[in-house]
Amino acid sequence: MKSTPLRLRVNGKTIETMVEPNQRLLDFLRDELRLTGVKEGCGVGECGACTVIMNGQAVNSCLVLVGQANGADVLTVEGLAEDGELSPLQQSFIDHGAVHCGFCTPGMVMSAQALLMKNPKPSRSEIKTALSGNLCRCTGYQQIVAAVEGVIKKVGADSAK
Repeated sequence: MKSTPLRLRVNGKTIETMVEPNQRLLDFLRDELRLTGVKEGCGVGECGACTVIMNGQAVNSCLVLVGQANGADVLTVEGLAEDGELSPLQQSFIDHGAVHCGFCTPGMVMSAQALLMKNPKPSRSEIKTALSGNLCRCTGYQQIVAAVEGVIKKVGADSAK
């Protein structure tokens, strides 16, 4: 297959390269850019481990061909931290014990981040709906929902200071 040009922004950095058009975004991020927070769980869009935010939407990167990301803005879990500091959401996952084995955590964080970008004060029901495409075998989901609720409370309290 003939390589095609690709230009996109990943975690705020412009990337210009040549790619095989049938390569998945998941593989490009992991293999070419070494962004290993993006995990392959099922490979068919059912588990959410590969979730990234593309143009403001949570997407399963295992279902996106890299050519479909041409011109896109992609955010991975690595792009949430600033100056070596975890984002408030990432820290809340740790504080609430929502990381257990850690395999699903990046996808969960990215699904929650996409929700919070659209709705900074979602209800518990909206949080559960946003996370419904992500599977976790360790936490039972309560700590994950609590982590999202915790960051909402903390960010609200910080902005009131």
